[in-house]
Amino acid sequence: MELPFHFGPGGELFGLFHATGMPPRKAVLLCPPLGQDQIRCHRLYRQLAHALAAEGVAALRFDYYGSGDSAGASEELNWRRCIADTALAADELRRRSGCERVIAFGARLGACIAVETAASARLAGLMIWDPIVDGAGHVARLDAMQEALRHDPHRFTRPRSCSDIAAQWLGFAVSERLRSEIGGLHLVPVSLPTLVLDSQGAPRTPAWRDAPDTSFVSLDPSVPWDDLDRLEAAILSHPLVQAVTAHVRSAA
Repeated sequence: MELPFHFGPGGELFGLFHATGMPPRKAVLLCPPLGQDQIRCHRLYRQLAHALAAEGVAALRFDYYGSGDSAGASEELNWRRCIADTALAADELRRRSGCERVIAFGARLGACIAVETAASARLAGLMIWDPIVDGAGHVARLDAMQEALRHDPHRFTRPRSCSDIAAQWLGFAVSERLRSEIGGLHLVPVSLPTLVLDSQGAPRTPAWRDAPDTSFVSLDPSVPWDDLDRLEAAILSHPLVQAVTAHVRSAA
C-alpha cells in the first residue's frame, strides 16, 4: 500500500508511506537528491520502496520544503531546512511504522543530507549511493553543464542569453544561499553502520575507504549522472535495488 499524506509544520511536507500489510520488521527512510537528480531518480525510488515493502520493511518517500510536491518554491530550498525536514520525516516514519530503528538511504546530495542528519534523526544506519563528497567540485560540474546546456543546439535553435539562465541549474531555480551551502560541503564519515553504493569508482569516496563500520558495493554499469546527452533519461538500476534490499535484509 502506498499512502500519500502531508506532515511537518502546517502540513508543508509531502510524503508517501509504503506499508507492508503486516507489522514491519524494519524501516527505511528514502532521502531524495536535489534538482534534476530528484526527477531522474523518482521512478527508481518508487521501485525501491515497493521492493522494501515486499521484504516486510516499511519505507517512507518524501520531498523537502521547496522541492517536489512539498510547499515552497525552488528558490526557497536550503540545506539546513532539508536536514530539519529529514529529521521530521524519520520521526514520521517511526510513528507510522512502529519501528524505532530507522535506516536512511540517499543518492547523490540526498546521501549527503542523510549523513548530515544522522545524529538529529537518530538514524541506526546509512546506505549512500554515489555521495557528493566534494561540494565545490559538484558546483563546478553543475555550472559547466548549465553553460553547455545554454549552447545546446539539440534543445534550442539558438544559444540562450546568460540572463535567461541566471540562478538556475538544469531547469531548477537555485538561490545563492543553497549554492554556497553545497559549495562548502565536504562529506566525512560518521560513526554508524554505513553501506556505500558506488557506481563511479573509488576515487570519489576515498575518505570512506578506511572508515569503521563501512562496507562497499560496486555497481555496474556506471550511472551517467553528469552526462548532458542523457539529462532527460530516468536513472534506473536493478543492481542498486538488489543491493539495498539484500543489505536491509541482513542488517541487525
